[in-house]
Amino acid sequence: MTSSPLLHHHVIGPDDAPPLILGPSLGTSKAVWEPQLPSLTRRFRVLRFDLPGHGGSATELLCDSGPGRTTVEDLASLVLSVVEHHGWDRFHYAGISLGGAIGAHLAVHSPTRVASLALVCSSAHFGAAEPWYERAALVRSEGTGPLLATSAGRWFATAATADTPFGRRLLGNLADADPAGYAACCDALAAYDLRADLSRISAPTVVVGGSHDAATPVEEHARELAEGIPRAALEIIAAGHLAIEEPRALQAVLDAHLVTACAGNRARIPTAD
Repeated sequence: MTSSPLLHHHVIGPDDAPPLILGPSLGTSKAVWEPQLPSLTRRFRVLRFDLPGHGGSATELLCDSGPGRTTVEDLASLVLSVVEHHGWDRFHYAGISLGGAIGAHLAVHSPTRVASLALVCSSAHFGAAEPWYERAALVRSEGTGPLLATSAGRWFATAATADTPFGRRLLGNLADADPAGYAACCDALAAYDLRADLSRISAPTVVVGGSHDAATPVEEHARELAEGIPRAALEIIAAGHLAIEEPRALQAVLDAHLVTACAGNRARIPTAD
C-alpha cells in the first residue's frame, strides 16, 4: 500500500470480483464510463480514474507538467500506482482514446499485469506532434474555453448529442479541466507512437471503432490497431469519438470480450443477476 498521492478514482463492484480499470479520454472524466457501470459492476471490481488536471485528479501528480515533459508512460505509471495501492496483481483494462493509449502502453510494458485489453476509439499514434503541441500552448495561454466550440464536433456523432444532459456534462468536464493538466496530456499524445510495438501485446484484445468518429477514424486508427495486435478483434459501432451514442452496443462488445477473456484466463466471474 502506498501513501503517495494518487489519481482520483472510484471503485465499485463485488470485493472478490476480477479487477477492471476504465480509462477516460482527454478532456473528460471518469463520468464518461457511467453508462456501462450497471452491467460491468455486477461481474467486476470496477475502477475508474481521472487524468491529471481532470475531474478530481490534481495536475501536481505529474513530476513535471511543463511543455513537452509529460508522456503516456508517465500517465501509465500513475495508473499502476493506483493498482498497487489496491493490491491487484492483474487487471482487465478498457480505455477510450487517451485512456486506451494508457492501456496499450501497459499491455506492452507490463504484460503480466494486463489480463485483457479493450481499446475504444483509440490509436497507436494520434497524428503529427505539432498540432498537439499547438493545442497545449493555446490551453496554457487561454485555458480550455477556446476548445469548447470545436470539441462537440470532434467528440459526438451529431450536434444533438452535445445537447443531451450527458453530452453537456462531458463538455462541462472540458470546461473545468485545469489548463496545465490538459496541456500536459496533449503533450503525452504528441509524443505517443506505439505502432512498432503493437505485436508485443499478448493480452486478449478488442478494438472498438466508432463509425462516426471524426477524431480517430476507423480506417486510419482502429483498423491499424486491430491489424497490428496479434489476434485482436475489431468491432465497429455507430458512435462518435467518445462512443456514447450507442451505450448498449458498446456494452455488448465489452461483455462478450470480457467473458471470453476471463474464460481464457481461467478467472471466475460471478453470475449476473
